[in-house]
Amino acid sequence: MGMNKICGLDIGTSKVVAVIGGVSDTGDLRVDGIGEADSLGLRKGVVVNVDKTVESIERALRDAELMSGVQIDRVYTSIAGGHIKGMNSRGVVACGGGREISEKDVDRVIEAAKAVSIPADREVIHIIPREFIVDGQDGIRDPVGMSGIRLEAEVHIVTGAVTSAQNIIHSVNKAGLRVEDIVLEPLASALAVLTDDEKDMGCILVDIGGGTTDIAIFIDGNLWHTDVILVGGENVTKDLSVGLRAPLAAAEKVKVKAGAAIAEMVEPDETVEVPTVGSRPAEMIPRRKLVEIIGPRLEELFIILGNEIKKTGLGPLISGGVVLTGGVAATPGVDRLAEQILQMPARVGKPSGVKGIADMVDSPRYSTAVGLLIYARETGQMAPGAKLLDGAMFRSVARSMKDWFREFIRS
Repeated sequence: MGMNKICGLDIGTSKVVAVIGGVSDTGDLRVDGIGEADSLGLRKGVVVNVDKTVESIERALRDAELMSGVQIDRVYTSIAGGHIKGMNSRGVVACGGGREISEKDVDRVIEAAKAVSIPADREVIHIIPREFIVDGQDGIRDPVGMSGIRLEAEVHIVTGAVTSAQNIIHSVNKAGLRVEDIVLEPLASALAVLTDDEKDMGCILVDIGGGTTDIAIFIDGNLWHTDVILVGGENVTKDLSVGLRAPLAAAEKVKVKAGAAIAEMVEPDETVEVPTVGSRPAEMIPRRKLVEIIGPRLEELFIILGNEIKKTGLGPLISGGVVLTGGVAATPGVDRLAEQILQMPARVGKPSGVKGIADMVDSPRYSTAVGLLIYARETGQMAPGAKLLDGAMFRSVARSMKDWFREFIRS
């Protein structure tokens, strides 16, 4: 039976990653192709130049298609950036006379929870049930089939700026592709790297990208909180560029190749070659010097993160620790530094449970793209012969684009 092939497209600040895969007859997720390109059209997770973003998408996709031997026309893509806001809301519906609760009732109560006022320039990206309450009994994950008179739902609503979503869709469309759905970046990464145990025990997923660090807190198996910190790997690169007097591109290369988060990971006599500006010959510098620049920057990031966790008041419920992913999480020693500062267990999360060219995506930098494929599988879009739905997010963005366009013409 042929596999329905689909593409996860992670459009990030520093890179665009395309991962092509499908679900085998046994239900395993197979990755068949991967492509990557430098991202030149984004700032802090948001598209600022559509044409450059289109170029990056096309390059990444071309490589993934060549590797997999499959042509792709639709993608699942991620969204991130400082405009993303998470909020919690509650809905209540009556289930009439204590009959069995049905899927319809669940849909109704989620609709009721959604009826909060969301500004016109914001779009709902996800509505995720945290828990259900039946006749005052809380902590229920799935109320279908239970008997009850009153059904309540606690949900987490993630919203983003309409324009940011539109620019992503516009860039993908200009690259000749259709967006099936838009998924919050740390949510996609969480699907690829977190275990059920971690989510049940309460854990924090920290996705450290180039422009932003995205946070998702899971408690009792469900998403409870999302947040964005506008600090990422780019800040480290800029500091290195200044500290080493090297061009940004050279600083980035040195960071990826020889960077580390704590001095103990580096032998005192190790040296690194650093290209210099202009025609001067490359310099050899002690590798420890890199750590002296990278360490404090990452330390600062974890201090900000610690403060954000404090603000939520969820700290005591997090016994599963911190899972670090995203490109910066590949820095040696980053988990040890996080443990020291956050005072909780930390590990580096990489995509797990995939078949095919699994070794090629075995890095925290591919978590989001692989997670997008898992999201497609979970939402039933990859089963052989699956009926292709337009993502609800995509439909509503397309609709608000039409409304906006009408207003624009009128004014």
